[in-house]
Amino acid sequence: MNLKHSISTAKLTLSDLDKITFQSLTLELSDEVQQKIIRCREYLDEKIKNTSQPVYGINTGFGSLYNTYIAPDQLEKLQENLVKSHACGAGPEVPEEIVRLMLFLKVQSLSYGHSGVQLQTVQRLTDYFNNNIYPVIYEMGSLGASGDLAPLAHLALTLIDDGEVTVNGERKSGNQINKQMNWQPIHFKAKEGLALLNGTQFMSAYGVWCLLHAKRLLRLSNMISALSLDAFDGRIEPFLSQVHNIRPQHGQGEVAKEIFNLLKGSELINQPKKHVQDPYSFRCIPQVHGASLDALNYAAETILTEVNSVTDNPLIFPEEDMIISGGNFHGQPLALSLDHLAIAVAELGSISERRTYQLISGSRNLPNYLVANPGINSGMMIPQYTAASLVSQNKQLCTPASVDSIVSSNGQEDHVSMGANAATKAYRVVNNVYHVLAIELITAAQAMHFRRPLKSSVVLEEFLHTFREHVPFVEEDRVLHQDMVKAEKFIREFSLV
Repeated sequence: MNLKHSISTAKLTLSDLDKITFQSLTLELSDEVQQKIIRCREYLDEKIKNTSQPVYGINTGFGSLYNTYIAPDQLEKLQENLVKSHACGAGPEVPEEIVRLMLFLKVQSLSYGHSGVQLQTVQRLTDYFNNNIYPVIYEMGSLGASGDLAPLAHLALTLIDDGEVTVNGERKSGNQINKQMNWQPIHFKAKEGLALLNGTQFMSAYGVWCLLHAKRLLRLSNMISALSLDAFDGRIEPFLSQVHNIRPQHGQGEVAKEIFNLLKGSELINQPKKHVQDPYSFRCIPQVHGASLDALNYAAETILTEVNSVTDNPLIFPEEDMIISGGNFHGQPLALSLDHLAIAVAELGSISERRTYQLISGSRNLPNYLVANPGINSGMMIPQYTAASLVSQNKQLCTPASVDSIVSSNGQEDHVSMGANAATKAYRVVNNVYHVLAIELITAAQAMHFRRPLKSSVVLEEFLHTFREHVPFVEEDRVLHQDMVKAEKFIREFSLV
């Protein structure tokens, strides 16, 4: 049975976003939200009827055409033309999981009652979400300012019987899906197309997805690195609280405590050591993972603020009798935080690849490439190559998008955030790091075989046992691509309590 989520003005939490992203649920508009939307639209209709003053985007052109007055009988056509002319996306199609979040976030933003849309427009977007109808949207086209114009135009096209959607894996035109669902096309009123296009929901949707997966990757990194540490016959001292109490970086201390607890009861960690210290990729796990944790907490604060905000333009304040043209659509907060998030996640992959390299290097009485007969068998040699390739690509993807800008709209939009590029880059980094961690897990699990009969902690042995049900020990060379696919699927789906 589907769960329900009521769209309201209550502040969304990370837990709410997790449910919306990963669970099957339906949306419904609360009575409070419906009244706010209706009140704002009624105010705007009355204002248009009784004023001849130019109001940006309502009775004027857009961007550098803001000085062009539009006659009252052309206001609805203006909004329809806006959506059609701005649907200029390019590149790969946006994944359905992101489009689903875009639908939700657009509904949420419009529901605060400052955008002037019709209730039926918001309800139709809700119906799309509830029926798994996903407008076809393209990755490229947004500058991350003036809103995510091109992507959101593709989101809005099918409302007016144009564009395309996918439903149950089948592609349909806007006209086809409206007929199938027995829906009448929406007739945009003044300001409505602008409200749909002006907003940060493309950047925000990617941001929500990346943040939730980044937090998962951090926890997986801690667990897998603890297993690698034991497999490498590493030392526990770098994780003792005394070390971190005198450098009280929040994330560093949290990670050290988590790794220490994961290794409690391990026979391997407690055995006498011949070496006095470990390489940085093991010894500095708290400092590196911890810095990523701190960066993700910063990104979380920014993204949560954004999804609880109104980001279109102009903004309507019925109670104050004000319509204000501002810049809430500018994606700079998201651009900076998404660049930061991508770097934080990439570093989890970078240090993971180094641990993989150490484990296959023939150190600490482990065989070269972690096979009993190296030479005739290459063992774990090439998975490390793949991890290195992914890590290197992440370095290139982590060049900040937020330091870039380019003039558009004849100079009216003269500084843009490039937050959309930051968002799509972060998405690729997150997916790459899943692959990198999967390779470390395969490698650590392989190395553990050569430490028997000694065991790790109960928690890590259970984790390893569950993993071995999916990916068996490598006795001799086989096609490891399949192991990597299974390992990645395993860590994406493994229940982290």
